[in-house]
Amino acid sequence: MVHRKIEAWEKLESVVVADCHILRVRRDRSRSPRTGEVHDFHVLEMPDWINVVPVTAQGNIVLIRQFRHGMEKIALEIPGGAVEKGEVEPLEAARRELLEETGYTAKKIVPIGSVAPNPAIQNNQCFSFLALDATPDGEQRMDDGEDIEVEEVAFRSVPKLIADGTINHGLVVVAFYLLDRYLQVNRISVLEPEKKAEK
Repeated sequence: MVHRKIEAWEKLESVVVADCHILRVRRDRSRSPRTGEVHDFHVLEMPDWINVVPVTAQGNIVLIRQFRHGMEKIALEIPGGAVEKGEVEPLEAARRELLEETGYTAKKIVPIGSVAPNPAIQNNQCFSFLALDATPDGEQRMDDGEDIEVEEVAFRSVPKLIADGTINHGLVVVAFYLLDRYLQVNRISVLEPEKKAEK
């Protein structure tokens, strides 16, 4: 069987059809390189996002609970948000969101990977970070549209929380996957308090 090499589509027209504050809806008219036919595609233009996995010196993960209007339920997640105008690097947004949503700061924040949230209809990236030695030494600075509860959980309990659906935000699950890969590649261990006490 001969496999045909695909090509990029030719964009003939691009028009913003809606501006919804947190996103813009763009309609692209593009030509198929395979058939020559013209099709319309809608793209959600969004700023890049960040996720932060904060780990305390005791080996706990700092999580947040907030009401999510999409699924109309309270969700258990990690701190995260959009890269704002004026922030040159996603790391700046990571530091800001960690403090704003949790009141925690971290001695060190390192990138652990990025993904395209939904490349079929979105144009943005989501960058994930590991925040080491997270400490509750500040105050939450929530936006008017936010209501966030903060809690710490043992690192070892995260897989169960994902498996039973307690943590079900796709990008949060991805962040924990990226964290697991980062820890393995760099041979770093995030230990629970009782294991540190044994050493």
